[in-house]
Amino acid sequence: MDRIQIPATSRSPLVDFDFEAGHLLLRGESYPEDAAAFYGPLLQALRRCLETDGAPLTFDVALSYFNSSSAKALMNLFMPLEDAAADGRPVTIRWLYAEGDESIAEAGEDFAADFSHARFEMVQETAA
Repeated sequence: MDRIQIPATSRSPLVDFDFEAGHLLLRGESYPEDAAAFYGPLLQALRRCLETDGAPLTFDVALSYFNSSSAKALMNLFMPLEDAAADGRPVTIRWLYAEGDESIAEAGEDFAADFSHARFEMVQETAA
């Protein structure tokens, strides 16, 4: 599958979905004008990837801010990952948050509560 790379903007995160390497990344802020239009093609590509093989997949989510429509889009991305994990595929979701950012950490904990098959890791990033 083709790699999807989208540079970050002031309203949307950097996207690097390297399906061949089994590594997906969202980093930045997410409040696009139309979250469904932004995340829809990513969800379609993810679903195609999950149909092709059972290789391990790691999804790093490092958002410093996201709005409610982005939260819904994230959940839509997470659900097929949880389903794939339930079917035996090794899936790790790493929720990266800045040291001291309690609101993003709490959001990650809320998402983590919805997983029973995929591995969900909370990763605190320290300032460089």
